[in-house]
Amino acid sequence: MNKHDRDLFRDQMSDVQPLGPSDRVTDAPPARPSLAQLAHRQAATRFSRHDPNPLTLPERVPEIGPLDIVGERKNGVQEGVYRKLRLGKYEVQDMLDLHRITLVDARAMLYDFLQRGHRHGLRTVIVTHGKGRHSPTPGRLKSFVMHWLHECDLVMAYHTAQPAHGGTGATYVLLRKSAEASRRTREQFTG
Repeated sequence: MNKHDRDLFRDQMSDVQPLGPSDRVTDAPPARPSLAQLAHRQAATRFSRHDPNPLTLPERVPEIGPLDIVGERKNGVQEGVYRKLRLGKYEVQDMLDLHRITLVDARAMLYDFLQRGHRHGLRTVIVTHGKGRHSPTPGRLKSFVMHWLHECDLVMAYHTAQPAHGGTGATYVLLRKSAEASRRTREQFTG
């Protein structure tokens, strides 16, 4: 800074008074995290990069009512196949019951169940999640299960089960064919 700039600065600052000791701003101590924040951090740590489970556990998912009928047919599933799934015409090859299970455990159990079913060449399974009508948050687990089925690449289609299989408290799931099952189908139809 040259002499002219220094003089100009002093001239501009001539009427400025320094802050007194009581006028100083101090940083407040950081607030303690709430129990919900601690739980969220713990869950985020648990699902770190080392977790092979791609199913997400967001704070909120689209709410599905306890009695709502839901379903999705992903690309590559023929309408006739989806209709048979909706009507419960396929043999249920395995079942997962998630009644009274926490969301964290349900996420892990569902992913393991779908992986195992795909590995063993299963095509149609059923997930019983309950309706949650008597829960403080009705349909919460059901809503998360639908979210997970939607985002899982092993799932080709899903639909609310027929009343004989649990109705709106259960969901039929059509799994993607395993590589071995696809090979057998090709061999069957090519001669």
